[in-house]
Amino acid sequence: MSRVSKPHEIVERALELSTADGCVVIADEGSSANLRWAGNALTTNGVTRGRTLTVIATVDGTQGTASGVVSRSAVTTDDLEPLVRAAEAAARGAGPAEDAQPLVDGVPSSPDFTDAPAETGSDVFAEFAPALGDAFARARSGGRELYGFAHHQLTSTYLGTSTGLRLRHDQPNGTLELNAKSPDRTRSTWAGRSTRDFKDVDPAELDAELAQRLRWAERRIELPAGRYETLLPPTAVADLLIYQLWSSTARDAAEGRTVFSKPGGGTRIGETLSELPLSLRSDPHAPGLESAPFVIAHASGDGASVFDNGLPLTSTDWIREGRLEHLTTTRHTAGLTGLPVAPAIDNLVLEGGGEQSLEEMVAATTGRGLLLTCMWYIREVDPATLLLTGLTRDGVYLVEAGEVVGEVNNFRFNESPVDLLSRATEAGRTEKTLPREWGDWFTRAAMPALRIPDFNMSSVSPGV
Repeated sequence: MSRVSKPHEIVERALELSTADGCVVIADEGSSANLRWAGNALTTNGVTRGRTLTVIATVDGTQGTASGVVSRSAVTTDDLEPLVRAAEAAARGAGPAEDAQPLVDGVPSSPDFTDAPAETGSDVFAEFAPALGDAFARARSGGRELYGFAHHQLTSTYLGTSTGLRLRHDQPNGTLELNAKSPDRTRSTWAGRSTRDFKDVDPAELDAELAQRLRWAERRIELPAGRYETLLPPTAVADLLIYQLWSSTARDAAEGRTVFSKPGGGTRIGETLSELPLSLRSDPHAPGLESAPFVIAHASGDGASVFDNGLPLTSTDWIREGRLEHLTTTRHTAGLTGLPVAPAIDNLVLEGGGEQSLEEMVAATTGRGLLLTCMWYIREVDPATLLLTGLTRDGVYLVEAGEVVGEVNNFRFNESPVDLLSRATEAGRTEKTLPREWGDWFTRAAMPALRIPDFNMSSVSPGV
């Protein structure tokens, strides 16, 4: 057995072993539980546990400070010194780091830094699993088949630095994806949920929602490509705006490479992006969407810097009442651009719409429009406009005079989320949602449905 097995002890020992000018150690202790099902029956379930240790060494030189980063899994005492030396060798072999800054200090230690890591297990599904079994029975009697999976992960992150930081964050993360199919597999629809503990997920509610959509799909209508009034559900709005957030780095904007670049130089901060009073924000303390309240950076990139590890995070408005307020910055890129320090935060909320549910927005459709289920295979076409392309999936429905009258074919779309915000004519009630496309990387989102009067369905897709 390892002589040093507790994560905080591993962090302390790695820091003791360091001979570099600066050192950051991040220990991620993770556990996960999952259920999978197909054809109205559970197929597999399991529980896993793992550890990853990241060592970031910084070495000062006459031309600047270099950094080296090495990560390994299943680390024990015997692995520590080779890991630390590898990070130091990487730093000494690298040139000066462009994003070099003094390591963060002066942040109060987490009171639970020395506590054992939090863990999840099969008991997280204690209430959910029986309710799922009831949903299987209802689906079977209703002539539909349920497929999907539920996954719960709990990661305890311990962050220590040579400047004295000792921080810890426990991050629960649960996702549920549920597909309903007709027995002949010609009709399919999807619903997803994000949750911290599966206590707020109701399989019966999801099954009823999917059953209704399968009934809508009994009538098939073929439509050509074109621009249609379209209701984007919260999951689709989340997928689009998450990509927008990922593309909102201040440095790229200031250097003229993105949709947030101002013609002639500078950024578009201060410009109105939407006539609706919409506010897009991230807040590590948002109820039900809580995320790390300090920077955890395992590597440096366009929107993150290993030198910022431990930097406190606070609520940040990216867009406030339709006006662009902030672009993401590290301390380094804030200095380059003259903008405030605004690191990325691991959640996203769009607010400022009305109180209408998606169903009420459907009923308020006076002419002809489309209702989407979700999007997938989203890819960037043009960074200068943030033009994205992608496909609709698992149900596009035709709405006429406030009623869904059938299912139509799928489409490929070409749209920019920034442009969509400027053209949206209505936003509904903000609610927690699971992004379909980005759910493996970004799950903490709350969005309203949006009404777009002329959404560009650029071509017909043969996908289901």
